[in-house]
Amino acid sequence: MIRKFLLRWLINFLGLWTAASLLPGVDYGNKVGVLVVAALVFSIVNALIRPLIIVLALPAIVLTLGLFTFVVNGFMLYLTTLLYPAIQVDSFWQALLAVVIIWIVNYLLT
Repeated sequence: MIRKFLLRWLINFLGLWTAASLLPGVDYGNKVGVLVVAALVFSIVNALIRPLIIVLALPAIVLTLGLFTFVVNGFMLYLTTLLYPAIQVDSFWQALLAVVIIWIVNYLLT
């Protein structure tokens, strides 16, 4: 279980790094340590809070045929920026784009 979490942390780190490299609205101050901690916070938020939000948003997820999960994931990234302000995302739309990039990296690496 811990090995799976560490792997998820590494993949989230690579996804955040890719998103920050490609999008001008995602800033981490060019410090790798900031991305490492942000990926940890993002992984914890996804592990603890995301399942509850998914259950609460289930009607919207069903109505949009699953596309609302991108909004939920964008909210998780926004929540990460609130909990760890060293990484900043300019807007919710930038967070959605960053989540799509993180999802692509997660898909390719898993």
